[in-house]
Amino acid sequence: METLRAWEQAREEWRRAHPQPWDTKTWDEYNELFEDRFEAWLDQGNGSRALAKPEIREVVRDCLMRFDGERLVVHAAVIMPTHVHALLQPLHQHKIATLLGGMKGASARQANRLLGTTGAFWQDESYDHIVRGDEQLWHYFRYIEENPIKAGLGANEYWLYRGRVG
Repeated sequence: METLRAWEQAREEWRRAHPQPWDTKTWDEYNELFEDRFEAWLDQGNGSRALAKPEIREVVRDCLMRFDGERLVVHAAVIMPTHVHALLQPLHQHKIATLLGGMKGASARQANRLLGTTGAFWQDESYDHIVRGDEQLWHYFRYIEENPIKAGLGANEYWLYRGRVG
């Protein structure tokens, strides 16, 4: 928990010193200093490993895919033992924050029931990015696809979805 708190404090200080909107160079710096470090921390297996349980992964998968093609397009997704990556495109007038809130709420209730726990299941904040062009789209698609390999996971330790891109 101390590592997470220190990371959050450093990130907030950096954000105060770098008000948005950010150019590409600033985004790259932010990603290197904070996103990449956080992902490496998760890939090392830090944090809750509830998603390592197949029945919990299935709950999350079902919530993630429930409205694919109706309210959103799931281009790619991976459920790792400690976190989820998803490349999502909201459809019609749906807002990504509302869609994620619904997915996280429904999956948290079901996961807590299966685990016999209560309270927060997901972190409050989602780390989302607007994809600005084909190059970024393919970057994130490859990142999601390669994440379990980079983390050294076996085939039964994650769920990967390769959907529609482009």
